[in-house]
Amino acid sequence: MNLTKTIFVKIVTVGSRVFVTSFQVAGVQGKIVDSPEKAYDEIKQLTSDPSVGLILVSDDMSNPITDKLTSLRTAKSTPLVFSLPSQGGKKSIDYGMMLKKILGV
Repeated sequence: MNLTKTIFVKIVTVGSRVFVTSFQVAGVQGKIVDSPEKAYDEIKQLTSDPSVGLILVSDDMSNPITDKLTSLRTAKSTPLVFSLPSQGGKKSIDYGMMLKKILGV
């Protein structure tokens, strides 16, 4: 008899209103922040939640706190903290397609 257990983890976005809302359309919850320090505080809090498996952060928030995020990633292997390009960049971004690539769907 083959018993398998399926584990579901949450994906959470952290970033500007536009970034978070873009993912909420796809059903991904998020935390809207207005500064890199507030983003770090949210990310740090989310890493303590065992139901969170992936945190997607806009690069405009993650770039200024790269060193802090590296330390956090080193201390905890889960959840995965992944930085994505923010809206308003030089090229158009399809967040839905990007999320599918990250998840391997």
